[in-house]
Amino acid sequence: MTSTSDWNEKQLVENRLIEQLQGMGYEYLHGPSLDSERETANDVILRGRLSNAIKRLNPWISEENSRKVMRSILHIEATSLMEANEKFHDMLVNYISVQQDLGKGKKNQTVKLIDFSNPVKNEYLVVDQFSITDARGTIRPDLITFVNGLPLVVIECKSPMLNIHEQIGQGVKQLRRYQEEQERLFHYNQFMVATSNDRARVGTIGALVQHYGLWKDPYPFTTPEIGDSPSAQDILVTGMFTKGNLLDLIQNFIIYQTENGQRIKKLARYQQFRAVGKAIDRILHAKKSKDRGGVVWHTQGSGKSLTMLYLAVKLRRLEQLENPTIVIVTDRKDLDEQITKTFRSCDFPNPQQAEGVKQLKELLSQGQGSTIMTLVQKFQEDKDNGAYPELSTSENIFVMVDESHRSQYKGLAMNMRTAMPNACYLGFTGTPIDKEDKSTTATFGSYIDKYTIEQAVEDGATVPIFYEARMTELHVQGETLDELFDRKFREYDEETRERIKKKYANEQAIIGSPKRIEQIVLDIIGHYETHIEPNGFKAQIVTVTREAAALYKTKLDELSDYQSVVIISGGHNEKEHLKQYHITPEQEKEYIKRFKKPLSEDPLAFIIVCDKLLTGFDAPIEQVMYLDKPLKEHNLLQAIARTNRTYNKKDYGLIVDYYGVSRFLEQALGIFTKQDVQGALQPIDSEIPRLQSRHRSVMRYFDYINKNNADACVQVLEPEDVRNEFETAFKRFAKSMDMIMPNPKAQPYVSDLKFLGKIRQLAKSRYREEGMDITECGEKVRQLIAEHLHASSVEVLHDPIDILSNKFEQRLEEATTTEAKAAEMEHAVRHEIKVKMEENPVYYTSLREKLEELLQSRKAKQMEIVDLFEALREMVNDMRNTTQKSKEHGLEREQFPFYQMLEKELDYDDDKEALRDLTLIITETIQDEAVIEWTAKDDIQREMRKKIKKQLRAIKCPKDKIDEVTQKLMDLAAVHYKK
Repeated sequence: MTSTSDWNEKQLVENRLIEQLQGMGYEYLHGPSLDSERETANDVILRGRLSNAIKRLNPWISEENSRKVMRSILHIEATSLMEANEKFHDMLVNYISVQQDLGKGKKNQTVKLIDFSNPVKNEYLVVDQFSITDARGTIRPDLITFVNGLPLVVIECKSPMLNIHEQIGQGVKQLRRYQEEQERLFHYNQFMVATSNDRARVGTIGALVQHYGLWKDPYPFTTPEIGDSPSAQDILVTGMFTKGNLLDLIQNFIIYQTENGQRIKKLARYQQFRAVGKAIDRILHAKKSKDRGGVVWHTQGSGKSLTMLYLAVKLRRLEQLENPTIVIVTDRKDLDEQITKTFRSCDFPNPQQAEGVKQLKELLSQGQGSTIMTLVQKFQEDKDNGAYPELSTSENIFVMVDESHRSQYKGLAMNMRTAMPNACYLGFTGTPIDKEDKSTTATFGSYIDKYTIEQAVEDGATVPIFYEARMTELHVQGETLDELFDRKFREYDEETRERIKKKYANEQAIIGSPKRIEQIVLDIIGHYETHIEPNGFKAQIVTVTREAAALYKTKLDELSDYQSVVIISGGHNEKEHLKQYHITPEQEKEYIKRFKKPLSEDPLAFIIVCDKLLTGFDAPIEQVMYLDKPLKEHNLLQAIARTNRTYNKKDYGLIVDYYGVSRFLEQALGIFTKQDVQGALQPIDSEIPRLQSRHRSVMRYFDYINKNNADACVQVLEPEDVRNEFETAFKRFAKSMDMIMPNPKAQPYVSDLKFLGKIRQLAKSRYREEGMDITECGEKVRQLIAEHLHASSVEVLHDPIDILSNKFEQRLEEATTTEAKAAEMEHAVRHEIKVKMEENPVYYTSLREKLEELLQSRKAKQMEIVDLFEALREMVNDMRNTTQKSKEHGLEREQFPFYQMLEKELDYDDDKEALRDLTLIITETIQDEAVIEWTAKDDIQREMRKKIKKQLRAIKCPKDKIDEVTQKLMDLAAVHYKK
């Protein structure tokens, strides 16, 4: 019987780990039993075992060459521990070269120290109490794992009886002491583990405790396969020490990088290892070549660029792929530079950066084995030669597309697929696929791996982002703005005054007013001084326009001693005072380099931007973003993630919002928390019928017109009602093209899209001609607002609350004015419409239109604020009662959207009973066909679509509407009957 006195690290941690490794095929030896195999007490390599392994794995090797290899391993010439470690890793992974005659003259031969291709051919030991002694003293690590006599992993065990906050810290402290006292042991070390069984983390040489990472996934095993309630240690050991995984990690997932002039060693995090493993598994085992691709969503700051690098390394090494071509595609120059730099700094063999359109074609045509970095913009069509050429039909091309949710659905991406029709396309993104975006997975394939923002924060891969709204109260002094306009622009007629007002008296002008910005800058200075500067962190200010960026800089210089720089793009016809902020790419790089340094080394505290440095910009020292610009969804998620990088003593990132993006932020972060995005995994083929229908609808306007005669085509659109109908049809067709476009199946419609775009522009020019040029009025309006607007105190606001939350009514009661109550209600209604639109497009579209009408009436002063509030209250109640409405029609809640869709699309105004029966028949048909994962199965969808069409024909649905109505019903089915 075990007594509590045995509850120590040896019993609870070390022995458990040894037993687990033994179960995985490791031999256990007690350290002192190996003394007879060591020449001195300072030996860290088991020389006899290594020598035997070299001869076993390289049976051709001569005795002399065997001794030569042993000498090169035992005596690594280096000026630092890191240099020695990197040199040995190169020997291990890329092999040692010796000259020897194997019958065809003396040639270079490679010597394996480990057989990476056949893990079972190597010898694996786990050894406890292995003492290493020299003049400085003795160290005795808890456990060392040897492969072929090489000490590759050191494990330090700590008692779970220690304070939970000290267990890992003490283990890492001990490992760092070993590195100082017995450096030679760590020449050969691949990674280290600190564990207390309940907690376990892994790190590399030189790493501080905050750099030691979790290993929370035992891929390719699952947690239940390890046993009931496995500990963190059990999972780490299974994930990292199975023979195949250990060698895979050493060979493909360790890199050396130079950061801030210092060489550092990096080991993949568990999600990077898992994502690469899953991608390789799909590539090697997909039933069809076109199914090899997919999407890797790893949240910003979690090492996406390195995941791409690790995947490239592994693709290059896989013998079955026979030296593939690897193409890395981004859509922004800074990302292209960043990824190219990452590959080069890790000594990846010869990555070639395409300098232009012509060179890219040359690189893609040069045959297999190259690694090419390019911007997607370089897949441009040749103006003289027309369509983009096919450059390679090889299947042995792997295209990794960074930030794949952005530019990958346009013509350039289609050109890329035309150039390499049989390549494997892998999309990488830092933000999830929006539920309305059906293009990403249709283009690349389904998700390969996900690593969400919550997981990254939980793992410590990123810090949490906090949000604070600090809104400025705006007041107009004296007369109303309307009166000021009428006086200032009295020489213009009333219609022109309205146009001036609409175009220039807008939100941007108000946001950019000097008095408002002055108040915000005062608030920023106080906030930065109190909360950010004392901890040594830096800040980014995001402004609505370049003009506003310049103004922020001026005010910051006037009101504080903080150093700041403006980084903005140069504009056409730039105003004189903005030209001083035009900088060269070299100056921009220098500013960014300075910004990344600690405040003690460089006092540059603020960077002020408009559009630049909102994505792909990585400065861990940045803790706060002062946001004064409307950003939405992916753009907002990308921007706020600038603050989530880990840094010493940085516990969180902060967004201070002066614009009021809270409702956008709620929507954007809401995307992360959805378990999955419904409807995003539909195959591209399901969109083709809708595209065909929309194409026909818009092209029918020109059925009997010579399409080469621009005047005749424009003439068709002369009647205003025809023009409006055409505009709607064009936008719907363009939207369908947007969804499908990277896929070559959109190619037949491209020329028509271009033709329609040109006719549309010509018609706008001819029939919507402005009566007077008002471009010069913009500056006058800006000045007018600046002169008559002043900003008072900055108020800290709350985030909006979801409409169905039980706190919603409480929030309304807290609002002190009817205006505030109406604003809360409006934001909540908008949020509900956005989230639920896909579930019931008919109902929520009508609600959205009703909301806009109400707000328009209020804006036109046709409605009192009390009436607006009551109308909004009615909308909220209506939303809450949707279940009751479905019962009244004798339908289930999920059937009601189908009823409303059919009611809108078909002529059923009077016969509600027949409409209900049709709804029941169609939803029952869908349920009968909807097997598990039917949304990913083409044959099931075809059968479902066929049966729906049959029902529609039976009730005499107009032929020209059958495809469109069927598609809409299929879309609803994917939402309500997904299994």
